[in-house]
Amino acid sequence: MLIREAAADDWPRIWPFWHRIVAAGDTYTWARDTSEEAARALWTSPPKRVYVAEDETGLVVGSAYVTPNYGGPADRIANAGFMVDPDHGGRGIGRALAEHILTTARDQGFRGMVFNAVVETNPAVGLWLSLGFTILGTVPDAFDHPRDGRVGLHVMHRAL
Repeated sequence: MLIREAAADDWPRIWPFWHRIVAAGDTYTWARDTSEEAARALWTSPPKRVYVAEDETGLVVGSAYVTPNYGGPADRIANAGFMVDPDHGGRGIGRALAEHILTTARDQGFRGMVFNAVVETNPAVGLWLSLGFTILGTVPDAFDHPRDGRVGLHVMHRAL
C-alpha cells in the first residue's frame, strides 16, 4: 500500500466512499446529505493536508487529513480525519493511515492530536486506544445514531 499526499485530481476517487460513509450516518457528525461541493470543502480546504492510501493496483482505498485543531498560541495541537472505503475494510488501511498521519503531524511540529467528536460506538475507537489515544471525556447523548439511538461523542487525545 502506498500512502501519499493527495493531488487535486484525487477528489473524484475519494468522493464515492466519503459520500457512502457520511450518508450511513453512524460515524461522522456531518449531515448525511452533504453535497459533493460541501464535502470537498470539509475534507480538503486549507490548512488541511490530505493524504490518500492506494492499493497495489493504484486504487484509492482510503484518505486522511491533518490540520491544526486550534489557532493562535494553541496551533501546535493537530486534528485529523480518516476514511477507509468500506469495500476495503479489515485490511489494515485505517491503521496504516493513522500511523502515517501521526508521524506526519509530529514531523510538522504538532505536539499532540485531538479528536473532537468520536462516536462512541465507532469501531475505530479501539484503533485509537491501541495507538495511545485516551478518552478525555464523553459528551452524553450527543449523536443520533441511525441504529443505536442517542450515543455519546468522545473527545480523545494523544501526545506526539
